[in-house]
Amino acid sequence: MQEYKAYLDENLDFEERAKDLVSRMTLEEKVFQTLYTAPAIERLGVKAYNWWNEALHGVARAGVATVFPQAIGLAATFDEDLLEEVADTISTEGRAKFNMQQKYNDTDIYKGLTFWSPNVNIFRDPRWGRGHETYGEDPYLSSRLGVRFVEGIQGHDKKYMKAAACAKHFAVHSGPEDLRHSFNAVVSKQDLYETYLPAFKACVQEAKVESVMGAYNRTNGEPCCGSKTLLKDILRGEWGFKGHVTS
Repeated sequence: MQEYKAYLDENLDFEERAKDLVSRMTLEEKVFQTLYTAPAIERLGVKAYNWWNEALHGVARAGVATVFPQAIGLAATFDEDLLEEVADTISTEGRAKFNMQQKYNDTDIYKGLTFWSPNVNIFRDPRWGRGHETYGEDPYLSSRLGVRFVEGIQGHDKKYMKAAACAKHFAVHSGPEDLRHSFNAVVSKQDLYETYLPAFKACVQEAKVESVMGAYNRTNGEPCCGSKTLLKDILRGEWGFKGHVTS
């Protein structure tokens, strides 16, 4: 008789299936699954997967796609409905590409359904080289547009996502770009909560964003991707985030 494998049972919820799958994995297999180039686990029927994909204004890094204006241009419309419509189109094209690539076992970079978008950092200084990826300098506008973009990417089905969005870069990441892996952003508690966190909070609590990407820098002395303050106390503690963190 064939062994019953709970992780293959579609009648169970995702948490039960994931728990069963992880229990069958070796330590080495678990470690390798934390990389963005996650290899296949053939004995368990797990396919290889590349977690890195971008979708700020289209999915054209993997072939032909509709290319929309960059985020700062979309933000200039102040049109929340438009942002969701754009994101919905992006995820539809991304899903279509993914389905086709799966037929050919193509799991290269930019071929997955985990989109490292939107960028909801605050664009305070025009000298920042990635400011065009954001929705500008206003925390409220960034929050509203970020929420609708995430909803467009992920869809509204109660069980299945069209694709997974990722709010980045958490937090206080607004340049300088050439020092992004080393600078220490010193920010007051008031400025942190009033300026730099609202868009992330909205994406987590309102849009249920699937992933959050830690910033490359330090904030008040703590490396953001290992910050107890940002990741444990605020993100998971105060906001109740249940998704995964990309470092």
